[in-house]
Amino acid sequence: MSEIIVAGEPFNIRLDGDADAPVLILAHQLGGALQVWDRLAPALSERFRVLRYDSRGHGSSVANPGPYSIAGLARDAIGLLDALQIEKAHWIGLSMGAIVGQAAMLLAPARIGRAVLANTAAQLGTPDLWNARISAMRADGGAGIASATQERWFTPEFCEAEPAAVKAVMDDFRATPVEGYASACGALRDVDLREAIRSISHETLVIVGARDPSAPPALGAYVASVIEGARLVTLETSHISPVEDVEGFLEATLEFLTAPEPVARPALAAGKTAPRRKSLQRVLAGRAPAKKAPAKKAAAKKAPAKKAPAKKSAAKKTAPKKSAAKKAVSVKKGTKKPGGSRRKGARGSLRTVRASKLKQ
Repeated sequence: MSEIIVAGEPFNIRLDGDADAPVLILAHQLGGALQVWDRLAPALSERFRVLRYDSRGHGSSVANPGPYSIAGLARDAIGLLDALQIEKAHWIGLSMGAIVGQAAMLLAPARIGRAVLANTAAQLGTPDLWNARISAMRADGGAGIASATQERWFTPEFCEAEPAAVKAVMDDFRATPVEGYASACGALRDVDLREAIRSISHETLVIVGARDPSAPPALGAYVASVIEGARLVTLETSHISPVEDVEGFLEATLEFLTAPEPVARPALAAGKTAPRRKSLQRVLAGRAPAKKAPAKKAAAKKAPAKKAPAKKSAAKKTAPKKSAAKKAVSVKKGTKKPGGSRRKGARGSLRTVRASKLKQ
């Protein structure tokens, strides 16, 4: 770990991995510290230059009195990139760290590559909830609210199975400076990015915990639904998913971060326009394009206009029956074709990450 100065203020950071590898920022949760990533960092640093840092008001970084803002916390992260002369970095954020990541993509889109947003939301909780938490922290400190926090952060089964891992995270929580925690709560209370994130165009993976009471899955699903092309992965965890399911979290993030870049569509030749696509409603309803309907009606009106001899008209009366029969057969066959209007499903199964890569 080392200290770096950003705008005259000290931040605690740690860099791991090849200096020539793509940079990956890891941003921790409210009341956390960079150590929350300890069990993932060894495997991630095999592919990336991993930059971990203690957020303002947390760990060993500056803990000045508030108020803080999410935009200000995002500027801290961009300031770290500037100080380290890093042009661009991917982002993995947990809870508060993922909300800061959303703000960083909005404030400095060219500086952020792909983003993993875990156990988070675009707007979280109510002002009353955050004000009560600020009061409790100032009255009792981290030790006084640690028990209730642990119940929200981890499932009972994980607490029983991995007590040492839970203790390490909760020790960092208890050590969080009171003013730093309270000021970060104020930043979370005041932020609402629900509309702003619609403009994000970064490749994004959203991870939710199926048993997360702090950031319920529906809140993360909303983030994934409004960021164009974002993917959603659900893990069977509570709030601190990268600790509770190391393998599942690592598997999802590595597949996403190392996937090939999407192939760009070829540009259209000058003077040409893109073909018109059917609307989603029309595809789901199985309706033909609107332009074809008038053509059929016009043909039906023209037939009666010509008066033919009685014998020929009788002969012609049988023709529509045959064409109607053919048309009926064609419709029947069409309905039997599988997947006619189905969209492609989710990606294939995630690649398996060897357990030997994980730090025990």
